[in-house]
Amino acid sequence: MSNEEIRGWLVGRLPQDWFEGAPEVTIDREEITVVGTLAVPDLPDTASAAERAAAARGRVKGFREDTRGKRIDIAADLEHRTGKKVAWGVRIGDERVMFTHLAVPVMTRLRQPERAVLDTLVDAGVARSRSEALAWCVKLVGKHTDDWLAQLRAAMTEVERVRAAGPEA
Repeated sequence: MSNEEIRGWLVGRLPQDWFEGAPEVTIDREEITVVGTLAVPDLPDTASAAERAAAARGRVKGFREDTRGKRIDIAADLEHRTGKKVAWGVRIGDERVMFTHLAVPVMTRLRQPERAVLDTLVDAGVARSRSEALAWCVKLVGKHTDDWLAQLRAAMTEVERVRAAGPEA
C-alpha cells in the first residue's frame, strides 16, 4: 500500500466520532503512527489551569481505555496489510500523548570527535549511554530544524508522486 492508500484506509476505517477531523498519520519504514485530536473538555471560564490539565488527562485516559479493543483490531488489520507496526496517540490542546510507539535500533559508525560529543553527554549525566546521547542529539536537531525538515519531506513527497506517475507513453 502507498502512504496515501494507508492514510485513506485509516480515515475510512476509524470511527468518525473518535477525533476532531482526520488524524495525523506518519509513516516510516517500520511504523505507522496515528495521532488524532480530542475535543478539549468543556469547563467553565472560572476553571483553574490545574483543573483544565486534570480534565484533559481524564479525557485522554478515558479515550485510551474506551477505544483499546477497537484500536487493537484496526492495528492488527493494518499490520497484516502493510507489515508495519501501528502506534497510537492523541493531541488535546497543545499536548501530544503517545500510547505506544517503537524504539528501533539504528547502527552507525562515528569517528572520535563524534564519539567525544556523545561521551561528554554521558559524563555530564545528560544521557545514560552513547545510544541515549545519540537519540538526544537527534531530537535536538529535529526540534531546531523543523521548518527545513518539513520542506525536505514535502519535496520528497512530490518526488514520490512524480515517480509513481511514471513516464507517459
